[in-house]
Amino acid sequence: MNLTISHTTRYSFEEPVSFGLQQLRKTPKSRHNQTVVNWTTKVTGGQKGLTYVDHHQNTVDLIEVDRGTQELTITCEGEVSIGESNGIVGRHQGPAPLWLYERVTPQTRPGAGVRALIRAVGGETELDQAHGLMAAVAEAVAYEVGTSDSNSTAETVLAEGRGVCQDHAHVFIACMREMGLPARYVSGYLLLDDKIEQDAMHAWAEAHIPGLGWVGFDCANCISPDNRYVRVATGMDYHDAAPVRGTRQGGAAESLDVAIEVAQQ
Repeated sequence: MNLTISHTTRYSFEEPVSFGLQQLRKTPKSRHNQTVVNWTTKVTGGQKGLTYVDHHQNTVDLIEVDRGTQELTITCEGEVSIGESNGIVGRHQGPAPLWLYERVTPQTRPGAGVRALIRAVGGETELDQAHGLMAAVAEAVAYEVGTSDSNSTAETVLAEGRGVCQDHAHVFIACMREMGLPARYVSGYLLLDDKIEQDAMHAWAEAHIPGLGWVGFDCANCISPDNRYVRVATGMDYHDAAPVRGTRQGGAAESLDVAIEVAQQ
C-alpha cells in the first residue's frame, strides 16, 4: 500500500525570536518492509541545516530559526510504500546495542502498577505474553485525549487509568523491560478509516521477541501494526522519538498549530 502524508507545524510568537534551534524527527524510515518513495521538508521563517542519522537510526533535520522571526512553518510531505508484515519488523540493526532497550527511563520506570499488570498476563511463549499484555494495557488505560502530557510516566498513567497512545506505549514498554525483554517506543503515522485530517502523530511500541526480532504492538487499537502504519522514529521513550525538540531565546507567548493528512495513494 502507498500512503501520501503531509505534516505541517506552525509556530507563532508574540515577540521576535533572537535564537532558535530545532531537531525534527519526521522523516519515515526506509527499511523493514517500508520504502520512502519521496519526502521533502520545507521551512518558512528558518533554514534547514544539517541532516544526520542518530543512534536509533532516525533521520534528524536541524532547523535554525531566523533571527527576528515571529512565525515558523515546517511542512514535511511525501509518499511511502508499506508492505504487509503482520507487525514483524525483524532482526535488530543499527549502532545501538540490543541490551540498550532493556534499560529503564524515567517515563518507563516500573512500580507497583506495572508489576500488578504483569502478574495478570498469561501465555506460554513470549509472543503470547506480549499479545496478552497489549490487551491488558488497553483495558487498564482508557484512551482519552488531553489527559496527559509528554512527561507522564507509566506508573502515573496506570494510577489514573487513562491516557493517549504514547501513554499506552510507555506502559507496555515498562512491562516488557520488567519481564526481561527489550522494548522501544515508535512514533509514526496511521491511515484512519474515517478521516484524512488528523491532529497528531500516532505512537506504539515494539518488543524484541526471540525467534522473530522486533514486533510491533499498538495498545491503543489492540492490534499489531499492518500496512496502514508508517514507522518514523524509534527510541527508549517519547523523548528519543519526539517529532520536534528544540530550544530558543526570545519569542514569548508561543502558539502552536499542527495539521496532518494521511491518505491512500
